[in-house]
Amino acid sequence: MDRTYMNRNMKRLLSMAAMCMLGATAFAQAVIKFEQTTIDLGKFAEKKVQSCEFVFTNTGTEPLVIQQAYGACGCTVPTASKAPVNPGEKGVIKVTYNGKGKFPGFFKKPITVRSNASNAIVRIYIQGTMLVDEK
Repeated sequence: MDRTYMNRNMKRLLSMAAMCMLGATAFAQAVIKFEQTTIDLGKFAEKKVQSCEFVFTNTGTEPLVIQQAYGACGCTVPTASKAPVNPGEKGVIKVTYNGKGKFPGFFKKPITVRSNASNAIVRIYIQGTMLVDEK
């Protein structure tokens, strides 16, 4: 056989093997899965600050890092750890809601979570009914 023919085929074979290895690592990712995506805070007085925790699991194959968690307004404040969550482990996003001076009644507030997961942007929600404080 011709030496250049063999070299060309060997290069193709090596290129295909490298592409397969890169493709396999592209599928190795973190995946964030929340136990619940909406938490109902119920009915509460305006002066009472509410808090809750959203529990999630990394169901992927790589460590999960929460890059950012933010509420739609200043009354909803999420807090998430920056420490990586290993595959199979759980993590928590704590959320506080302070509606003092806001509109009373039913509300539903989104919290946007950005991470390195394959589902990189996830929205979770708090909802409830804030009652007017008696004077």
